[in-house]
Amino acid sequence: MDKAKQTQLMDAEHLRRAVTRIAHEICERNQGAGDLVLIGIIQRGDILAQRIAEQIGKIENNRPTVGALDITFHRDDTHRRSEWQHNQRASHLPFKLDGKRVVLVDDVLYTGRTVRAALDELNDYGRPQLIQLAVMVDRGHRELPIHADFVGKNVPTSRREAVKVFLKEHGDAEDAILLVTPGSQFEER
Repeated sequence: MDKAKQTQLMDAEHLRRAVTRIAHEICERNQGAGDLVLIGIIQRGDILAQRIAEQIGKIENNRPTVGALDITFHRDDTHRRSEWQHNQRASHLPFKLDGKRVVLVDDVLYTGRTVRAALDELNDYGRPQLIQLAVMVDRGHRELPIHADFVGKNVPTSRREAVKVFLKEHGDAEDAILLVTPGSQFEER
């Protein structure tokens, strides 16, 4: 069987630059870091939220608090829920959301269903002043009326392709984002 074709969309340096740019855009749109919190969607969004918060801290001398959100039980694709439950980590939001400016962070925006599940989960933690969305890759194909406010890279894809994000903090060998075209398998890095 043929291996899947992999095309590198971002290497470690491009990813670092995207994080820095997104941090600057967040500061500009929110007029600083006051009342700002970042919440990463668990698996890789939480890691990216930490990286963005670190950059905001360097820019503003005020690092926003960061939380992590597990959306497992709010997903609408229940036929796949059991495969995620073994990787489940509890949400960790060490702050009140009431009146805060929230930046929800994820690695890839695709159909919008993950973001919808995250918004449902956030309702359990209070009522923020506003919620914005930051993603590393927006690949299109929305099934819900959701858009990202901050995007590292827009990548038009087919529905058959996949975008894979590799981050050192997640145990991957290196930071990279790959576009994987169909084949029998894609190689783990």
